[in-house]
Amino acid sequence: MEHPAAHAAAQSAVLAAPYLWLIPAFPLLGSLFNLAFGNRLGKAAVRVVAPGAVLLSFLTGLYAFWSLVRAGTGAVLVNRVYPWIHAGSLQVDVAFSFDPLSGLMVLIVTGVGFLIHVYSTAYMDHDEGYARYFTYLNLFTFAMLLLVLGDNLPLLFVGWEGVGLCSYLLIGFWYENPDNASAGKKAFIVNRVGDAGFLLGLFLLYWSLGDGPQDLSFRSIAGQAGELGPGSVLVTAICLLFLLGATGKSAQIPLYVWLPDAMAGPTPVSALIHAATMVTAGIYMIARMNFLYVLSPEAMLWVAAVGAVTAIFAAAIGLVQNDIKKVLAYSTVSQLGYMFLGLGVGAYGAAIFHVMTHAFFKALLFLGSGSVIHGMGGEQDIRKMGGLKKYMPTTYWTFLVGTVAIAGIPPLSGFFSKDEILFAAFNRFRVLWAVGLFGALLTAFYMTRLLIKTFWGECRADHETQHHIHESPPAMTVPLIVLAVLSVAGGWIGTPWANVLGDFLAPVFNSRHGHHSASLELALMVVSFAVALTGMGLAYFAYVVRPGLTTRLKEQLPFLYQPLLNKLGVDELYDLLIVNPLVAASRWLWSGFDVRGVDGAANGVAAVVERNSAVWRKLQSGNVQHYALSLFAGAVVIVAYYVLA
Repeated sequence: MEHPAAHAAAQSAVLAAPYLWLIPAFPLLGSLFNLAFGNRLGKAAVRVVAPGAVLLSFLTGLYAFWSLVRAGTGAVLVNRVYPWIHAGSLQVDVAFSFDPLSGLMVLIVTGVGFLIHVYSTAYMDHDEGYARYFTYLNLFTFAMLLLVLGDNLPLLFVGWEGVGLCSYLLIGFWYENPDNASAGKKAFIVNRVGDAGFLLGLFLLYWSLGDGPQDLSFRSIAGQAGELGPGSVLVTAICLLFLLGATGKSAQIPLYVWLPDAMAGPTPVSALIHAATMVTAGIYMIARMNFLYVLSPEAMLWVAAVGAVTAIFAAAIGLVQNDIKKVLAYSTVSQLGYMFLGLGVGAYGAAIFHVMTHAFFKALLFLGSGSVIHGMGGEQDIRKMGGLKKYMPTTYWTFLVGTVAIAGIPPLSGFFSKDEILFAAFNRFRVLWAVGLFGALLTAFYMTRLLIKTFWGECRADHETQHHIHESPPAMTVPLIVLAVLSVAGGWIGTPWANVLGDFLAPVFNSRHGHHSASLELALMVVSFAVALTGMGLAYFAYVVRPGLTTRLKEQLPFLYQPLLNKLGVDELYDLLIVNPLVAASRWLWSGFDVRGVDGAANGVAAVVERNSAVWRKLQSGNVQHYALSLFAGAVVIVAYYVLA
């Protein structure tokens, strides 16, 4: 029986689009320009070239998107650039493909990325590493575009590693501070653990596809996926290995620990990495490989379970954090958990829908937090804020829109995407639906808490800081306004009664909208809305109506508050069970094996040679006459030997 993915692949109309390479090329050229000439030409040139390169990619992506829509359902634009790895049966090219999934991701990455670049021109204006910052930012955009446009797994992996490298450079951008440098190293190392899983999955997949010619393109893999055996141990192992890679990039349990520390980088970096690009790479990869995951219900259950547990785990920690960026960081981990939940229950379109809406409201919230930090002179502790509404009205109102959107209040974007995931979870795993619903309650609570403590009430900053609080310049507030509009209207293309986005993505996932009870969906929407309102109402009651209530709860329930404040001790646990034993073993191998073994053997050989040479050196007098006499004596002995013989 032919596998559905194979049939879908066969039905796709593959059209040549020789301009696709320009989409990742523009940011790469921008990065090279900033690297070579940024410091020489000054900030004026950098602030034009860096955002301009991303804007050109966005416009090229729009043209490709329009061409794709005109080509009709099931069309795929392909650009084969040049042969890459041709060795035996492995025939991999540098090739780009543009279908509904990659097309949507390109517009998200370049559209939101452009706004973040514009915002950065003002936010980083006084930084000495201005050109270096935009070099990294453009390079990051190039790597992400390479990832989403890659027509095959090896090329996707190049982009995958590229965003990992750039995240290290951007998170540790202010490397003079040891904490920032450590955060960059932590992100790099943790991601390498996930990447090892990705590579093992890639190798196992290639080995299992047989001895025939393989280009490892997604269409060819989809055509052969059925041969792996639905439900087999082999296909489950491949999917779980790819899942390990996804948990690294998309910050899921157990590899989420790098993302909260990644707040050490500049705030626009947080918006770029944690909203529209790197953290969505794992979700994109699983969605792209959906033809494998549908063959393994066990692997999909693991994806859903990891997502649900991560969503509620990170949301609980976010309840008590006091750093404005740390709250948003744990919020990102939690929202990524919802995307994994959607993937695991087979709602691939809903998961990508939430990727899009999350890019809008989370970029808005991170950039809003950056505006607050900018106005507060670098302060990030929300306990020292309050009352900023009157000082920073544009930042406040846009931040309010982002808060309401992520909380899941209709008709803002976050409500529709999150509700679609929860509805799919209800139809598959009721327990995971309940977990997701409780996570939505926590999300509404901690985001309302963040809004109240930052913008409402009396200002708790010191007198000197209050005197200098100011609204951000237009280069920062205009992107906030644009993202606020998108956060309001971005979800309207995926409503239950007109799911335009779902229909657009359907050919990629070979999905059809099945029949379901409209009354049930409406009831679940009402429940979701009520839960979000309850979370926001509880936060309002706890921090406005009864502001002393939370203090009493901290005192009465220290066994809950302190562990959450300490992030449940996960980092300490990892240090105890993994990091410290590895460091101790490495030191033993260094001192015992390397120094005493390898170095000892090499030094021992040298010592033997030295001692042997010392003996022979005694025969060397340095007198030329002695050497001549020795030569003459030797010659006499040799001649005598032959004569006597």
